[in-house]
Amino acid sequence: MAIVNSQANSEIRYLTPMSVDMKKKKYCRFKKSGIKYIDYKDPEFLKKFLNEQGKLLPRRITGTSLKFQRRVAQAVKRARHLALLPYVTDLMK
Repeated sequence: MAIVNSQANSEIRYLTPMSVDMKKKKYCRFKKSGIKYIDYKDPEFLKKFLNEQGKLLPRRITGTSLKFQRRVAQAVKRARHLALLPYVTDLMK
């Protein structure tokens, strides 16, 4: 019985992964790859900046710079207006 209990205690599983203090440096993918223009006619690229409900992801999550975050927001608004992207959805990805 003692052996079974020690094995059960050694197999502790967590619902969320253990937090590791190694934080990945965020970077602006537009500055890094030299993208100057964000095309609003490319909905697959713009979906990377939207969550499952279709809301725009904030800069603190994507790591996008302020200048390009504004351009992404404008491109998403234009794509929504042309019905390339939905305004609201249940499961987008």
